Amino acid sequence: MIPRTETALHNHSWQWYLRHAIRNTDELAKALKIDIDPVPTAFPLFVPAPYLSRIERGNPDDPLLLQVLPRHAENQVVEGYVNDPLQEVEQIKGNGIIHKYRGRILIVTTGACAINCRYCFRRHFPYAKSQLSHRDWHNVMSYIKEDPTIREVILSGGDPLLMSDNQLSDFVKMLGEVNQITHLRIHTRLPVVIPQRVNETMLSWISGTKLRVIVVIHANHEHELDDQVHQAVQKLISAGVSVLNQSVLLKNVNDNCEALCNLSWRLSSIGALPYYLHRLDKVAGTAHFDIPATRARKLIAQMKNRMPGYLVPRLVSEIPGSGSKQELIA
Repeated sequence: MIPRTETALHNHSWQWYLRHAIRNTDELAKALKIDIDPVPTAFPLFVPAPYLSRIERGNPDDPLLLQVLPRHAENQVVEGYVNDPLQEVEQIKGNGIIHKYRGRILIVTTGACAINCRYCFRRHFPYAKSQLSHRDWHNVMSYIKEDPTIREVILSGGDPLLMSDNQLSDFVKMLGEVNQITHLRIHTRLPVVIPQRVNETMLSWISGTKLRVIVVIHANHEHELDDQVHQAVQKLISAGVSVLNQSVLLKNVNDNCEALCNLSWRLSSIGALPYYLHRLDKVAGTAHFDIPATRARKLIAQMKNRMPGYLVPRLVSEIPGSGSKQELIA
């Protein structure tokens, strides 16, 4: 049973919210007091209570709901939308290792997430064949040492904060023993989806490493950032972490100047810096979220005319084979 009172909602461990997350449309419809048409999909519904609490009841067009609700459009075959648009499988260098760019490597720690975002660019990724296991840790360290240009390790997934703190602490300790590594970046949606994940145990291993830690959270709309998220971000900052945010430009979610500006203002007020605004990766099942590049550029141009420069995220697109993400200049 999902807790209904505001006090009860924040009284549980982050693992409790995972165990009690909503997993079917009947539960979701009942919780939000709306009619939802069940949609058969291989990418299941998964919504924890803290995130659910921010969705407006009775509003089928709520921008947070649209990010998590399976729709029939996902099952339509659209030309140009494929399972691996970033060609990441070709960049796998061993279990858990994706090496796209000079100077840093990405570690696929797990295939699990705290919420199933319908626009996910790895919704078809072969996690079972490539995610990190404990026996692969030493292989990761060996790979790093063979390439002295690698200075940063990026933990991704899935969501790396679904690993236990004991596992993360041990892995980060091993990274800290590799002299060439100076920076650790963690890409995670958990501080937004289940802010209770930012607990004292987590903060202990983060503050205990000599590595420069950057946490990149992921919010697409200001309504995702409630007071609990604010507290989680402040805890990270107090532990010496730099907190950035990346968003995805999504049709009917945040594809207007007001929504994007409000998101940036809210991010700044809680202590997170707008970092990237991604154009949608052309993943099979996500075409209904896409908007034209010309419109994306226009939105960024409008933001530049209304916002301080430091609150305007970089509009980027990832092109397979490029040495970095490509900025779309307004």
